[in-house]
Amino acid sequence: MVTALALSHGVKEAGIVAAALLAAAAVLAPGARLRAGAMLGALVLTPVLLVAEIWDTPQFEPVRDRPILALAGAAMALVVIAALARAFDRRPALFALAVVFVLPFRVPIESGGDTSNLLVPLYAVIAAGALAFIVPRLRGRRDDVDEPRAGVAEWLLVGSVVLYAVQGSYSSDFTRALEQVVFFYVPFVLLFSLLLHVAWTPEVLRRCLWVLAALAALFCAVGFYEYATQTILLNPDVIATNQFQSYFRVNSLFFDPNIFGRFLAVVMVALAAALLWSARGRSALLVALALAVAWGGLVLTLSQSSLLALLAGLAVLAALHWSLRATAGAILVGAAIAVVVVAAFPGAVRLNLEDSKGREAATSGRADLIRGGAELFAERPLQGFGSGSFTTEYRRAERVSGEAAGDASHTIPLTIASEQGVGGLLLYLALLVAAFLRLLRGARSSPRRAAIAAAFTALVVHTQLYAAFLEDPLTWTLLGVGTVLAWGARDSAGDAVGDRDPEPA
Repeated sequence: MVTALALSHGVKEAGIVAAALLAAAAVLAPGARLRAGAMLGALVLTPVLLVAEIWDTPQFEPVRDRPILALAGAAMALVVIAALARAFDRRPALFALAVVFVLPFRVPIESGGDTSNLLVPLYAVIAAGALAFIVPRLRGRRDDVDEPRAGVAEWLLVGSVVLYAVQGSYSSDFTRALEQVVFFYVPFVLLFSLLLHVAWTPEVLRRCLWVLAALAALFCAVGFYEYATQTILLNPDVIATNQFQSYFRVNSLFFDPNIFGRFLAVVMVALAAALLWSARGRSALLVALALAVAWGGLVLTLSQSSLLALLAGLAVLAALHWSLRATAGAILVGAAIAVVVVAAFPGAVRLNLEDSKGREAATSGRADLIRGGAELFAERPLQGFGSGSFTTEYRRAERVSGEAAGDASHTIPLTIASEQGVGGLLLYLALLVAAFLRLLRGARSSPRRAAIAAAFTALVVHTQLYAAFLEDPLTWTLLGVGTVLAWGARDSAGDAVGDRDPEPA
């Protein structure tokens, strides 16, 4: 059995490329049956690649030593997934609600002395949704007719995943590249494909918003408890940081204050859109209360990147609801006031750029990571150092320990540039342009599209100051929902003039 799972390095390199291509076909293939077959192939191949990579590691030792127990656990998981798939097949709207509900939950998996925080509930929902999609289509009981073809944004999105997998072949940290592909990229491409088949009606979107508001309130309650008791429930790194700082940061159940802040910022933008466009009476009071609670939680994270992301999302909402010119004017006035305050009171914002310690304090420890990422890009600008290699290469270049090197530069474009070179960076920039064109075009006339576009803006701004863009399921969910709403708006416009353009912008 060990021999059967001990795949060669070359086979695993080809395997992650094949998994990425299968996931891409689940989005781009012209027929529902082809997409279902590709989705099935990706679902089968990714866990095989993961097990083959970690089979001989201490992390997998408990599973190797207890095969009967492992098989029993796998059988139970399959039963749960099958039950969920049946429910999703009968009531497709349940899939949308389930995805939104499990998006933030990460489960700490401890094995062999290491702990990984994995999106286990989301993986189960994606697998169940995929099963509900695959079975009836492969059996010929259901086919999707008159479905819009993939546009530029879809090609760039899945192209980014395939390129990442290909560039893992020369990475100095292939294991990380493989984990990124099997834990994030491939499952999230499948999630995106499934979201494109959901009927995102106003009622479904309204229920999803209330689910997000309830989750935000729950997480904030945990954060308030942490602050009141000065106790961090998860993440030893945050616990250690709080012990040596004059301030106290909460992270609730997110293992990271900045990721907690990102989630709250996105939810607050969606709630603000509801308040601006549609909330009335008791509903408006509930939305305002949810916003107040979320604001309290966001403040306690002390996440500057999340606050900036929130401001960016609110600015987009203001521009879409009122006037772009007035919003731009307000932003300029606010920026001028901020510059004056910073110039007059630099100590209040810990701004001291004259020495390295001052730069590190002002940028929350990101200055050296950003500088290191820029130097790595300059060292190998064309092809980069390979997918997932930033930590290894930064450690080599700066001669620092693994603990001192971050998982990314905390500036997504620099992480992509250093790992994937000019090609990856250009593909990322093209994807952003296509995504914003898709989400913003015509969004002024639709409150729901405006909310999605503003939330996506907040997320993108956050990634410029922190890690995780395509590694965050929020990115794929917002793009999936926004794409369906954009298709609906396009089809409505086409029906109105008696002409339907088959390909989205």
